[in-house]
Amino acid sequence: MQRRMVQLFGLVAIVLALSGEAVAQRNATESWDPSSREFPSSGPSDSSSGSGAAAAGRNATLDSLNKILSASQLSALDRSMYLSIRAFQLSRLGRDADSQKDIAEMGRVLPSDWQVVMSLAMPSLAGGGDRAAALRTLDSALARKPGDPSLMVAQAQVYMQIADFPRALGLLDSALANAKSDSERRAALFFRGHANFNLGNYAQAADDFNGSLEGRPTLKSKISPLLWRYAAQVRARRDARAALARDVGAESLNEWPGQIVRFLLGKGSSGELEVAAESDETAKRSNGKCPSAFFIGMDAVRRGDKQRAREQFQLAQARCPTTSEMNWAASSELKRL
Repeated sequence: MQRRMVQLFGLVAIVLALSGEAVAQRNATESWDPSSREFPSSGPSDSSSGSGAAAAGRNATLDSLNKILSASQLSALDRSMYLSIRAFQLSRLGRDADSQKDIAEMGRVLPSDWQVVMSLAMPSLAGGGDRAAALRTLDSALARKPGDPSLMVAQAQVYMQIADFPRALGLLDSALANAKSDSERRAALFFRGHANFNLGNYAQAADDFNGSLEGRPTLKSKISPLLWRYAAQVRARRDARAALARDVGAESLNEWPGQIVRFLLGKGSSGELEVAAESDETAKRSNGKCPSAFFIGMDAVRRGDKQRAREQFQLAQARCPTTSEMNWAASSELKRL
C-alpha cells in the first residue's frame, strides 16, 4: 500500500501539470506572500480572459481524466486515485453533484481505503491554488464518512495553507478523538503539533510532536517529528539539544536529512549544511534548501540571534512551497520576531 500511495503523488503532479497549475518550488530570490493565495472569489468574472483560459484548462484536465477512467484495466487503487482528482476538478467547475458521485464511486471500488486516498490527494491539489474546491470535496467526503480522522487531517492541512490555524486545531482535536489506529493517532498528533506551533502554543506543540514519535521504529521514520519537536522546544525554552541528542543516540547522520540533525547538535556549521542541501542527491530531490534555511533559523532563535533568524525564515518562505509546514512556520515565526 505504501508504494501505491507514493504513486498517488505522481498522479496528482501529472494532473496539476495538465491544468497548468503545478506548485513550483520557490527559489531564494522570489518573494512569497501566503495571503496572496486565499480562497478565490465565488462570483463569475465578466471580462477576465484569464478566467476563461483557466476554465479551458480545467475542462482539458477533465477530458483527460474521463479518458483514463474509461479504461477497464485500472486497479481499484488507481481508479480511486483518479476519481478523487476528478471529484476535485468537478467541484472546481461547480459540478458538485457529479463530484459527489465520484466520491461515492471511490467508496464502491476501494471500500476500506478510499478516504486515505482522498486525504492524500486534496492537500496537494489545494496547493495548486483552489483551496475552496478542496474543502468542498472534503466536506462531501466527510458527509459520506462522518468523523473520519484521515479526512479531518486533510481538511486541517488545507486550512493551514491559508493560515487558519484555530480552525485546523479544532479539526485535529476531533481527528485525534476519533482515531482508531496508531497511524491515525500519529498523523493527528503530528499535524496538531503544527497547528499549535503556528499559534504559539509551543509547549503543547512539543508534546504533540513527542507523542507522534510513538511506534516509529527507525531514525528515518522518527527524524521529522524529532526535528519539529526540537523547533517547538527551542521556542518553549526547553533544552532542545539534549532531547534531540538523547533520541538520536549513536545513529548515523550521514544520510539526508541527518545533516540537519548534525548541525543542530553543533557537529557541523551552517555552511556545511547549506552545501549538503545543494549537493546531496536526496536533498536535491526533496528541495533540501527549504528545511536547511528553516532550521538554521531555529538555531539562530536558540542562540538569541534575531537578525539571523529573520533572514533565514525569509529565505525559508521563499524556498518552501505553500503546502510545506516549513513555509507556514517560517511565516508565523517572522510575525513574532
